[in-house]
Amino acid sequence: MSDMTAKTAPEIKAVPETMTAAFDDFMEAFEAFKETNDRRLGEIEAKFSDDVVTRDKMDRINRAMDEQKKLLDQLVLKKARPPLGRSGAGGPDTAEHKAAFENYIRRGDEAGLREIEAKAMSVGTGADGGYLVPPETDTEIGRRLSVVSPIRSLATVRQVSGAVLKKPFSTSGMASGWVAETAARPQTGNAQLAELTFPTMELYAMPAATQALLDDAAVDIEAWISGEVDTVFAEQEGTAFVSGDGTNKPKGFLAYSAVAESSWSWGNLGYIPTGAAGAFAASGASDVLVDAIYALKAGYRRNANFVMNRKTQAAVRKLKDADGRYIWQPPAAAGQAATLMGFPVAEAEDMPDIAAGSLSIAFGDFRAGYLVVDRTGVRVLRDPYSAKPYVLFYTTKRVGGGVQNFEAIKVVKFGVS
Repeated sequence: MSDMTAKTAPEIKAVPETMTAAFDDFMEAFEAFKETNDRRLGEIEAKFSDDVVTRDKMDRINRAMDEQKKLLDQLVLKKARPPLGRSGAGGPDTAEHKAAFENYIRRGDEAGLREIEAKAMSVGTGADGGYLVPPETDTEIGRRLSVVSPIRSLATVRQVSGAVLKKPFSTSGMASGWVAETAARPQTGNAQLAELTFPTMELYAMPAATQALLDDAAVDIEAWISGEVDTVFAEQEGTAFVSGDGTNKPKGFLAYSAVAESSWSWGNLGYIPTGAAGAFAASGASDVLVDAIYALKAGYRRNANFVMNRKTQAAVRKLKDADGRYIWQPPAAAGQAATLMGFPVAEAEDMPDIAAGSLSIAFGDFRAGYLVVDRTGVRVLRDPYSAKPYVLFYTTKRVGGGVQNFEAIKVVKFGVS
């Protein structure tokens, strides 16, 4: 007991100043995790149960690892974030647009935007009085969403100018056959095409600020709009891309029908069962992950990722292969992803927890399998009248999504069959 209490779970330290320091803290926590889990497995083997102190320590280390990984991700995000209003980012028109947008946000002065957008013959001015935000702010929002929402960063993202993207997909190729030199050549079958439709849905946020805040010259208005909007947009998108039902929102990949891999057909996702309801199998627990990996064709495996939430990842961290090696490995360097059996792991909190019949782990080439459709432009409508003394900023974006290749994504079902 004295040895167990001598090494406690790693404390969550203050935010490190560099990614290297954060990565070192994370690796220290992982080493403590492996040591404690090995002790827990030894106790189970010796006494057929694990000590409650060891189990509690495991939970504390798991939570500490999650927090330290979050700090590491935040530092990576900060480093990758482009500065707004940087010199040389655009020509005089960009600077003029930015200044006019600043006047509109702070004082409601529409004259500058009207003149610029009329001069540029822009389609951004609609009957609702909205205006496209300056390119710098639009780029900032898109970049931060790519980091916060893991599915967006893994999937193919298309920019469209219309309300719907229609995409043809060949579900089967042309037929061919071998013939003798003088044999007849009958007509062969044609390729079979399926039309996939991806409508864009409206995503909105309406942050508020007092006029006094807007009048303060020290306030970075563009950063404020990005900070207010990106969080709520990322949360809504992340949920929709995973489990959205397609009604007034994108359709998530888990919203499609799932069938056993042995009876897979186009339009469905194939699943591989663990063999136990709400758990991994008692023996050979990691075998289901191997089966999921090789359910994908080789062309998709090259760019495949595992997707799961942090609770599922905590359970996977405890699994070992037949040689006693942990199948989950921490990132090789700061800014890289953890790996599971050699494939990157993307942590998506919107994936379901492990439960009976749940589809808690996905594996696939999401760039080939899932499509995100963005309608160009983020729109802002300034409303200083509806909620005095606050000024409301009705911010909208059109986004859609859905599975574009049902062969490229497989899921693990925590069930008997």
